[in-house]
Amino acid sequence: MRLESPIHDSSLPLSITRTGSRATYTTSLPRTSVAVGSQRKIPRMTLSHTPGVIKRFRRIQWKFQQTFQTPLKNLAPFVSIIISAVHPMERGTVTIDNVIPFSSRHLLPLLEKHGMPSPFYERDWSIQASDRPEVESLLHAALGDWLDFIFIPNPAPFSIYADHDEYITFFAHTKAKLDRVVDPLTRARFDPCDYHRNL
Repeated sequence: MRLESPIHDSSLPLSITRTGSRATYTTSLPRTSVAVGSQRKIPRMTLSHTPGVIKRFRRIQWKFQQTFQTPLKNLAPFVSIIISAVHPMERGTVTIDNVIPFSSRHLLPLLEKHGMPSPFYERDWSIQASDRPEVESLLHAALGDWLDFIFIPNPAPFSIYADHDEYITFFAHTKAKLDRVVDPLTRARFDPCDYHRNL
């Protein structure tokens, strides 16, 4: 059975959809709408409970990988390069693997800004953004906090695993796809690490 319970708020519209044990929180910000032809497209961000996503990610046999140290003091250009490596960026999803007890300074405020309930900040919860600026904000917020997570863009030439020890690993099935993000990061003087991540 599918039950939908919209929560009305004139500034932050939020709807909750439940399918079995799965709950999806969807919100849109009218102030970020953009014109597309005669219609208006409203960027959306969703929060979903996605059991098993991390487990399946760990089972993937990635052929190529490269790790960088997360530049917390220089995140903006770092994230911008990552997002620019995916074209066209249709959407991106952060799925939480592990949260170290701390006071979130970035991700929780982002969720709250989008009208999402913050208690769902634990393993196997996924946050999906649906346009490039929102995806960039989401990845920036996730990297800025102390947690382990995966990031999967769409389209997905590569995927990411980032950890609370401030390392981020890019995974891909071909060297060419990995180089789409590694080469521009290296040219921007972000140094790759000699480290092989075992998932």
